[in-house]
Amino acid sequence: MVIGKGLVAKVFETYKTDNRFLIFASGVSDSTNTDKNAFDREKRLLIKSMKEHEEKIFIYFSTCSIYDTVLSKTPYVLHKLEMERVISALHKRYHIFRVSNLAGRSPNPHTVLNFFVQHILSGTPFFLWNNASRNIIDADDAFLICNYILQESNSYKRVTNIANTANYDVKVIVREIELFFQKKGNYTFVENFSHPEIDVSAIQSIISMLNIKFDNDYLKKVINKYYAANDI
Repeated sequence: MVIGKGLVAKVFETYKTDNRFLIFASGVSDSTNTDKNAFDREKRLLIKSMKEHEEKIFIYFSTCSIYDTVLSKTPYVLHKLEMERVISALHKRYHIFRVSNLAGRSPNPHTVLNFFVQHILSGTPFFLWNNASRNIIDADDAFLICNYILQESNSYKRVTNIANTANYDVKVIVREIELFFQKKGNYTFVENFSHPEIDVSAIQSIISMLNIKFDNDYLKKVINKYYAANDI
């Protein structure tokens, strides 16, 4: 069972007919959101879903921004942490996946890559953080890792980081997008030290077994995969 319509729900669509699990992929998708009403709506739906499906293994997607000292106190991250506490208090069997910045085919303008691509292509001015990095993972690779854990694990009440083994300097991300589209972005540098420190040791063996290659060309391959048709 899958609740939601966004990027995560789409990559987990095979779970729609798997009645062992409830994939909760609905709620606030904009990490810059500060609307308490939006957070409250997600909380109500989450609690309602758990109560109506107590027999299912509950799957929730939190965020690796928890590990970024700049972002860890934002309303979005604090909301995600609250949802983790609610789940652990109310449900007997769950997996919480703390996911880094997903790359995928999505109209959401707030994903890291979509934000940069849209601003660069439109020529819209934006601020580019100096001394900042982001952890980019293909949504398909994130699914493979999560799917393996769900299908092979017999333990529950788990919180697992799902992320690339390396971060990318945001200047490198922008440069790769500029090279891909052959278009210079209109940005101004501002100082803002922001680096997520994500421990992926728990999934290292899974990454190797699934033959996921977080190599030097990974970012370039992801950009080509999702933006070759400029369909965002």
